[in-house]
Amino acid sequence: MTKKERYQYILDYFRERQPVVTTELEFGSAFQLLCATLLSAQCTDKRINQVTPALFARYPDAQSMAQAEPEDVLEYVSSVSYPNSKAKHLVEMSRMLVSDFGGEVPSDMDQLVSLPGVGRKTANVMQAVWFGRAAMAVDTHVFRVSHRLGLVPQTANTPLKVEQELMRHIPADDVPNAHHWLLLHGRYVCTSRKPHCERCPFDAVCPKKF
Repeated sequence: MTKKERYQYILDYFRERQPVVTTELEFGSAFQLLCATLLSAQCTDKRINQVTPALFARYPDAQSMAQAEPEDVLEYVSSVSYPNSKAKHLVEMSRMLVSDFGGEVPSDMDQLVSLPGVGRKTANVMQAVWFGRAAMAVDTHVFRVSHRLGLVPQTANTPLKVEQELMRHIPADDVPNAHHWLLLHGRYVCTSRKPHCERCPFDAVCPKKF
């Protein structure tokens, strides 16, 4: 099976079975999605969804969170991974949104990654989920699944290289969905410690590059 055929096989499956798919994070605005995505780094979406209702009830927008101190926000996010640094980033990010962008989340990639705590993955999530653009966010699940399924070479050893490789082979119209297809496949089927190959729809064509 050529690489082109492999991509075609996998994408065709997802297009048919999961034509509409999005993030499992819960949010009500661009600001809330940005906060939730920042918090989700090295943490489960399930945990984040348990934390954000109270956080967003207290700080629904950048203006309100910009008035807080990191220790105030820490009370709401203490159960997530790296709570101290994330609380600090949320406050600093909110203050920059207010001072530099009128309290609105910018759509420009360079402006997004200029925000405290916002890396390329988080910025790509915003681009794809909120702004509907062809952006490929590469988290640990996407990185793992892309390698295991043989979608990217072993030389694609950084998230950016994986992103670039996937973007070369996935049609632009599919890119926003493809992030979620690969992520959810990694979260529930091609799991890190013990992949569930017995119920994987790609088991017959998987090169099993573990």
